[in-house]
Amino acid sequence: MPAVPGPRSPARHTGGWAAAAGITAVGTGLALGELTAGFVSPSLSPVTAVGGAVIDAVPPVVKDWAVSLFGTADKVALLGGMALLIAGLAALSGVVEARRRFAGVALIAVFGAVGLVAVLGRAELTLNAVPVPLLAAIVGMIALRWLVRRLGEWHSRALLAPADSAPGTTAPGTAAPVSAASGTAAPVSGAPAPAPARRRFFQALGGTAAAALIAGVLASTIRGAAAAVSELRSKLVLPGPSAPAPPVPAGAELGLEGAVPLVTPNKDFYRIDTALRVPVVNPEQWTLKVTGLVEQEISLDFAALLAKPLTERHITIACVSNEVGGDLIGNARWLGWPVRELLALARPKDGADMVLSRSADGWTAGTPLEALTDDRDALLAVGMNGDPLPLEHGFPVRMIVPGLYGYVSATKWVTELKVTRFADDAGYWTPRGWSERGPVKTSSRIDVPRQARSVQAGTVAFGGVAWAQHTGIGRVELRVNRGTWQPAQLAPGISRDTWYQWKLELQLSPGQYEVQVRATDLNGVAQVEERAPVVPSGATGFHTVRVDVKS
Repeated sequence: MPAVPGPRSPARHTGGWAAAAGITAVGTGLALGELTAGFVSPSLSPVTAVGGAVIDAVPPVVKDWAVSLFGTADKVALLGGMALLIAGLAALSGVVEARRRFAGVALIAVFGAVGLVAVLGRAELTLNAVPVPLLAAIVGMIALRWLVRRLGEWHSRALLAPADSAPGTTAPGTAAPVSAASGTAAPVSGAPAPAPARRRFFQALGGTAAAALIAGVLASTIRGAAAAVSELRSKLVLPGPSAPAPPVPAGAELGLEGAVPLVTPNKDFYRIDTALRVPVVNPEQWTLKVTGLVEQEISLDFAALLAKPLTERHITIACVSNEVGGDLIGNARWLGWPVRELLALARPKDGADMVLSRSADGWTAGTPLEALTDDRDALLAVGMNGDPLPLEHGFPVRMIVPGLYGYVSATKWVTELKVTRFADDAGYWTPRGWSERGPVKTSSRIDVPRQARSVQAGTVAFGGVAWAQHTGIGRVELRVNRGTWQPAQLAPGISRDTWYQWKLELQLSPGQYEVQVRATDLNGVAQVEERAPVVPSGATGFHTVRVDVKS
């Protein structure tokens, strides 16, 4: 008797759709979790908690690699990487659930536990945030079991119709098939065709995916407490400064084509911080507390801050992660109240040497007390280039301190100033391998022509910026192919707290050239030539570009 083909292996047919079921189920749980967080915990959700925990946990070298590779898009890259990882694990949960009941459910439970641990570890934790990752996991587990059961029903029907058998029958001597997805035996004869079961599975899959999409859109909308705060910001009229910014000196902007503007537009200003999602701080509810080693603790609200005599100054700030020649630096016109006036009201006690500033998202910076009490224009800033601070740049209030890298001074969404000692406290980055005090290093950059650009032989214009905040730039020089240093034209700076533009025209014949720039500050101290990485205290070395001169 000829051999009768047996039932087709379910594994060959369920794998792809089981993976789709897993992705859809986990996506639904995440979307509903984000939606719920929008109602009960606007500042913290499972996704942002896990992302924040990843940012906190990665070694500084990985963080610097990410910044150097992705620049200000590092958080987009992180979210994209998280999405890919979650999708992969979600697909795996669907596949293993189809093969072994509750195996995929257990994997989703692990997702929930990770989310819960991450939420419990965040500084912005509230009791409302605790159930959200549990809810997301439960929804994902229920959706997965339901979808895999529908998938099992479809393939149980399909197994009853072998290629060489009539519909509704099985070959003689063939046992009734058992579905790997549902774990139940299928009828042997008179079974319904697989089409209705297949249709039910796709209806379930499509309906669940649609629900996830709707929840995701609603979450994005409702979590827009940021939209409400943006509305408040758009209606905010800042008071004029009691001490306006000095006028920009004539000739401070050299007008060289391709050079960065002297004042960086808000939309182009770099953003580097640890906030996966921009904190939403309602100015009507914002308060700043001065605590710690002070004679008088102080609490200040936004209206009281705006009523103070405000100062306006152009100040250049930079990220310590800025590589030689990098763009993690910008110059803006800031409006704010001098920090030294606030600290004078609090009266720091003897022995205090540091102010630990804290952000609304829990991030901290340790700033030398002397940098906040001397004559420099350290500000509690509320305005940037004539507008209220953008949300991503610290609205409603941030700190700006000339002469220090941002990681020890430029706290955004600031809510507390704790007067303390370096021996007793440390900012966020110091225990992670960065130096304690973070003074900005004198540096310079070639912006024109760009690296590896081709230019025409003859007169070639070079230009860029140089900075030594709170000290000022005395001169800028260029050298070609390691030859003699040649002085560049140095534009007058707005102040010693800003960068300076420079340019130099050189006569170059056809060929390839290496061009380097160096700056010297107003104290006569030259920029360090030796190359050093950004860790632990900022990069050093001469910015070098290679130019191909064509005939």
